[in-house]
Amino acid sequence: MTFKAISFLAAPTPEAENAKASLVRQYGDTAPKDADVIVALGGDGMMLHTIHDTLDLDVPIYGMNRGSVGFMMNAFDEDDLKARLNRAQLIELHPLKMTAIDIDGRQHTELAINEVSLLRETRQAAKIRIIVDDIPRIDEMSCDGVLVATSAGSTAYNLSASGPIIPIGTELLALTPISAFRPRRWRGALLPSKAKITFEVIEPTDRTVSATADFNEVRNVVSVTVTQDRQHVAQLLFDPEHNLEERVLKEQFSA
Repeated sequence: MTFKAISFLAAPTPEAENAKASLVRQYGDTAPKDADVIVALGGDGMMLHTIHDTLDLDVPIYGMNRGSVGFMMNAFDEDDLKARLNRAQLIELHPLKMTAIDIDGRQHTELAINEVSLLRETRQAAKIRIIVDDIPRIDEMSCDGVLVATSAGSTAYNLSASGPIIPIGTELLALTPISAFRPRRWRGALLPSKAKITFEVIEPTDRTVSATADFNEVRNVVSVTVTQDRQHVAQLLFDPEHNLEERVLKEQFSA
């Protein structure tokens, strides 16, 4: 791949904005819609926002870490940026589509690169029914919540909830309970990426539940359906020596 026109986007932090100013002086700047590649400067949150904001542009994104964790970012270095871009490896990710119905009957549709999560809104435990491909699998789960994670998101909230790490390129989704009380010994499931997962909230007015696709939240949901969105694809670029697939693999052997 050969990239000439670069668009630089920065998180609203001094570190990221200073890095952008320096890179623009060296390489110029192009509007995202006219660029061959987008360089996102910040942390993983900035990468998620950039993917969401530019998903319809069909432009690959190369992240450089000017944030904290930076799991989805490459190391920051101003030198030879165009050479790094041209030898970077491409990873394609399909987002999840969340379709949520709230207690007023309104439908909300959002996309998620990392995960769709349901969480209780009150001190009372949520009660959730889990249906996979129209077959009920758990009639009632008493819990703090539940989530569905992509391979890219399996090392984020999913990992914190003791969910499995999924290697990039594996057509699997992680279905992971969050602090489940009943059934107590259920630790979640790995599902094919083509699965349709439906959550029905039991007692939705008394035990209110919110649903969040990455950072877009819907309050007081009655039901949530999660499917893979094959119409959109996120294109991410990684240095060959430090790509996302290798990072996910390393996470499985970390202490």
